[in-house]
Amino acid sequence: MVEEDLELLITVVVAADDDGQARAACDGFVRRIGGRVVEVVDCSDEEPDCWSVTVSVVSPERATHNSAAALARAVRVFVRDLGPEFATPRVACEPPTAWTVLDDPDLVGDLVPGAERLLVEAWAGGDPYVREPPPEPVAQPPAEEPASTAVRLLLRVDVATDRSAGAEWQARAVASRIVRSGHIIGVASQDSVLSVRVDLGERTEAPAQALLDAVSSLGRSGWSSVEWRDDAAVIRWSASPAPHSGITGLELTASNTSDDNDDSSDANDGSDGSDGPERAEDGRAEDDTVRDGREESATQSGEAVRPSPASVWTLPS
Repeated sequence: MVEEDLELLITVVVAADDDGQARAACDGFVRRIGGRVVEVVDCSDEEPDCWSVTVSVVSPERATHNSAAALARAVRVFVRDLGPEFATPRVACEPPTAWTVLDDPDLVGDLVPGAERLLVEAWAGGDPYVREPPPEPVAQPPAEEPASTAVRLLLRVDVATDRSAGAEWQARAVASRIVRSGHIIGVASQDSVLSVRVDLGERTEAPAQALLDAVSSLGRSGWSSVEWRDDAAVIRWSASPAPHSGITGLELTASNTSDDNDDSSDANDGSDGSDGPERAEDGRAEDDTVRDGREESATQSGEAVRPSPASVWTLPS
């Protein structure tokens, strides 16, 4: 059985005035865990004087046939190694990723001065920002499709959560497997699911081919065939059964750039003519304890949620 490398991404939310101060605050932590900084984002519009610093670390854990167990174990081992004061965390898992959030300012402040919380993610197959070939072929595009010289690619990520920040983290992680930069253009809620819309930019391929290339980068099975909505090509993935927490569905849309205004309007108000986010039925394997203590939230009202200022990102080369 071939073992698969696991990559850890630790995102530190820290109080800082600028990029340099945020990096300096994390220097000791980065050296301690033997990592490298891969992303620094200004979050001051969401929280005054707030920056997020993402650090990449190679996990000593390896995944074989049971990647979910290995991913969860990699997160727990990393947290335990931070010190005896860190209790065994609750871990949510949906291969190829698992994650937990450490939000005790007193504890994380001892690791990074001025830090408020840490997001710890484990990814199978190495750095999630690296594109990988698909595990299996997907359906070929239909023979007839509208001619196009430039199309805009949009992604919708449906996440079962009541926290906008958590939903945006998941959307950015998915989007970063397709492109190195993107822009969150809207977050909308329906029941207990938040739908995050991400603008992935323009592509030069025909619409259906642009979708298939994006699906190949994501490396998931179970995608629908390419469908057509006027001049836009659409492809969907749904989890089955629907998880209590985590990603429940994905939708990719490729449309002619002349339709941008209509797409942007739909993305900002979170409405696309449906009754809400498609609820899939497959889902995140997670610890039962992850679902304990979930809070009621105004995001369950069905109203649009403002995306965070960290919604625009560009990954370093």
